Amino acid sequence: MFNVSTLYKRFAGALALLSLLAGCATVVSSASPTLASGDKVAILPILNLTQTPQAGARVESIAESLLLAGGRYSIKRYQGDSDRDALFQPVGENTVQQAAAAARSQGMTFGLTGSVQEWRYKVGVDGEPAVGVSLKLINLETGEVVWNAAGNKTGWSRSSVSGVGQDLLNSLLSPLLK
Repeated sequence: MFNVSTLYKRFAGALALLSLLAGCATVVSSASPTLASGDKVAILPILNLTQTPQAGARVESIAESLLLAGGRYSIKRYQGDSDRDALFQPVGENTVQQAAAAARSQGMTFGLTGSVQEWRYKVGVDGEPAVGVSLKLINLETGEVVWNAAGNKTGWSRSSVSGVGQDLLNSLLSPLLK
């Protein structure tokens, strides 16, 4: 016999299970900054706190692409004086400060920087990708942090780290893309 109540409960349970299995993500962000269309945003070096070579440079590249695709801001990437071709990215706070000074001297208004805490495949049978990133937007004139966000995300075993990273960065940067 067909029971609508039982069917509804099963459907709701299946939907809840699918939600859990869709991949876990956590994003925390401060209030959206008030940026004007046409503001000049510098992509500053992103610190790589992982053991994955060039993870910071990958985040910089994805963030730059997402902000350029948004079309609201004038975007330019600044790297500072580090050897960006080195296998393990030698970026420290000093490099970020050098890049911020160069961006400020060229009339950039804001600088986007941060750090990568995780950019890897988890060890295990499935080898799921895991990404953790924190970002901050700095007013280059005053040095004040006007916005920050942090998040992490894992994906399925068939997902790529770059794909999971792009999804996470899209979520993190969404207040700047509106």
